[in-house]
Amino acid sequence: MTPALIRSVLRRSAGHFAPSAAANYRCARGFSAEVAPERKVAILGAAGGIGQPLSLLMKLNPLVSRLALYDIAGTRGVAADVSHINTRSEVKGYEADEQLGEALEGSDVVIIPAGVPRKPGMTRDDLFKINAGIVKTLCEAIAKFCPNALVNMISNPVNSTVPIAAEVFKSKGVYDPRRLFGVTTLDVVRAKTFYVGKSAANVAEAIVPVVGGHAGITILPLFSQATPKANLSDEDIQALTKRTQDGGTEVVEAKAGKGSATLSMAYAGALFADACLKGLNGVPDVVECSFVESSITELPFFASKVRLGKNGVEEVLGLGSLSEYEQQGLEALKAELKSSIDKGIAFVHGSN
Repeated sequence: MTPALIRSVLRRSAGHFAPSAAANYRCARGFSAEVAPERKVAILGAAGGIGQPLSLLMKLNPLVSRLALYDIAGTRGVAADVSHINTRSEVKGYEADEQLGEALEGSDVVIIPAGVPRKPGMTRDDLFKINAGIVKTLCEAIAKFCPNALVNMISNPVNSTVPIAAEVFKSKGVYDPRRLFGVTTLDVVRAKTFYVGKSAANVAEAIVPVVGGHAGITILPLFSQATPKANLSDEDIQALTKRTQDGGTEVVEAKAGKGSATLSMAYAGALFADACLKGLNGVPDVVECSFVESSITELPFFASKVRLGKNGVEEVLGLGSLSEYEQQGLEALKAELKSSIDKGIAFVHGSN
């Protein structure tokens, strides 16, 4: 999903694409809505603060042919609302435990934003106690009804919920590390935004890899690898790194207890899901950062650039050359990230 896609949809007049906008989108993607393969996407937690805008953005994606929206309550209204948008996908809403299996059956991509949001004073670790059980239950259903789907984990804390999902899938005999992703795209989106604000680079051309994890100091933006290159001071780099790491807190505090980063997270989730769909459809050279099973460090899971393909992760890419500051950040994050990973694994084994 790109800004060009959203602009092209907004340019619809009398039910038709503006020809140039539609042509540009098809050219950029290599597929048209008419010839793209049939793809079902399920969103678990579709009635929530992230789920609703994410449902809207996925309805705008012409690579989606069926969109299943699931939550414990309130989903039928969201589905009815979104279904009136004149794009390719058929939309159905599902509610409560008894409809979860039907929502999941046949899914190619499952996106999980389910769970409670962060509140002021609440750390991502605080979220663990509430969200871990939700994620475990949903992953048990995925293992039963769509074990070959690509699973995009948004539910926080991602540093723990991805290991939870992995352990659940292992216990059910369906684990494929190529098909499980922690969505860290919001860290990349923020790093790009903040970098452009300081460097005056063209936002459409900005690239900033973000590695590590998805909470606090485990988020490590690699501004030394950012393009277009900018002559930023050490102080600027440190400030940009800190702001990227604290981006979630910045939003929570700005909303004064009335929410967390829902809109930007939905956008980031839609970007990553679109990348997964392109990979499934055989589009070459699709590379995004994601928190996946990895051997590029001694940690079992790590966020880095990954190449996506027809089976999910085709290749986990290395870190590349790091600055001294980034190398220090890498070493500093490992203990906290390991603790979060271990906590997720222990939760599954302790709750069985």
